[in-house]
Amino acid sequence: MNRTLRAVIALLTSVAALLGLTTAFAGPAGAAHPSPGQATRYTMTAFTNSSESNMYVYDSPDATAFTLRKGPAYTPPSGLIRDPSIFKHTDGFYYLTYTTRTWSALSTTIGFARSTDRLNWTFLYDHTVPISGLQRAWAPEWFVDSNGSVNIILSASTAAGGEWTFKPYKLTATNSSLTAWSAPTVLSGIGPNYIDTFIVKIGSTYHAFAKNETTKYIEYGTASSLTGPYNMTKTGDWAGFGDWVEGPALVQLDNGGWRIYFDGYSDTKYWYSDSYDNFATWSTPTELPGLTGFVRHLTVLKETVSGGVTLPTNTTRSLQSVNFPGRYAVRRTDNLGYVDPLTSSSTTAVKQSATFTIVPGLADANCYSFRDSAGRYLRHWDFRARFDADNGTAVFDRDATYCARPGSTAGSVSLESYNYPGRYLRHYDYALRIDPYQATATFRADSSFTAVSPWA
Repeated sequence: MNRTLRAVIALLTSVAALLGLTTAFAGPAGAAHPSPGQATRYTMTAFTNSSESNMYVYDSPDATAFTLRKGPAYTPPSGLIRDPSIFKHTDGFYYLTYTTRTWSALSTTIGFARSTDRLNWTFLYDHTVPISGLQRAWAPEWFVDSNGSVNIILSASTAAGGEWTFKPYKLTATNSSLTAWSAPTVLSGIGPNYIDTFIVKIGSTYHAFAKNETTKYIEYGTASSLTGPYNMTKTGDWAGFGDWVEGPALVQLDNGGWRIYFDGYSDTKYWYSDSYDNFATWSTPTELPGLTGFVRHLTVLKETVSGGVTLPTNTTRSLQSVNFPGRYAVRRTDNLGYVDPLTSSSTTAVKQSATFTIVPGLADANCYSFRDSAGRYLRHWDFRARFDADNGTAVFDRDATYCARPGSTAGSVSLESYNYPGRYLRHYDYALRIDPYQATATFRADSSFTAVSPWA
């Protein structure tokens, strides 16, 4: 497919997205990230290793680098707050539901709170779950179905003492104020002892991720109805998440992939992993930077909000290092990328090597690609940045596309890899690479650039 045709498809896809058409055009240049003037915001709610009484709120532009927005942000008037789940309702309010007791205590209620801004929360009520003989009501998760119904997926056990055997139940809101709920209905096929069930719906298929409380693995199954029966086809360590993990929570990334977060409670670490093939395979689990070892059983809400970082397209610029302002991104004669020193006395060839045309992203027109004067694009290969001629493949498009995120200083930008979310263009020993995000001031500075007037 030639570049002009891909650009046309990108434009048509963007228009289709604005009109609410989700499958109008398929192609490698289909835009998924928000258009200029808008940004994705991922809001995380979590309790912590140090407290079951308080909830913390974080957000992120990329689902990887989370910043604390308020902590503690909510403390219920009585009881505890574990496993907080957040969603935004059609009334404009954000709602929480959560576990109200610690794991070892009798637990027959789930809590509710709401907020206008995600940060300041008002307690609403505790709901007594009407299940005969209930001993444990854990990990309520919001699930809004495609028909608009608001549901809670709850893990519940009716057995006493050490003989707990959990099943997932569905509760459906029977009014728009979310103050009345249907009788619980068992989700069939997920059993006999599963907790922390998290469901996403793609097309007409319901996908369930749940912790097998007997084997301690997160397992997976599908159904054509929310209440099942689910066929739990992926068991044991099918995805490479390991054992003694729990609390799966999923969110779709801007590039179309899915990210799962999960709690490695046995070693007090928190992990994420990505899938791009309908949940068949997953990337090697990565610790959640800056928060692993601190947060527990979280959920993440994705929204499109105003703002974001933009770069001027179809213009020439040079990329100046934030923490080494005398150095600029360049292409050396071996076609590899570096940050090298430039001055007014540098040769014309060196100045040209630091000058790029910023164009709409080859894989996503709402991200960016960088083309040098010879027509080569800044792309990654084996995670090393280099400049290559466009070979017209979808792989090249993705390798050469970067999405703008806020940099470490005002006016600067960080460039996240389109096809490896969570990896950023950064310099290390002055060589340009795409490396996993690290929650350190050094990494944030190494991965921040300012688009300045071109050297040539």
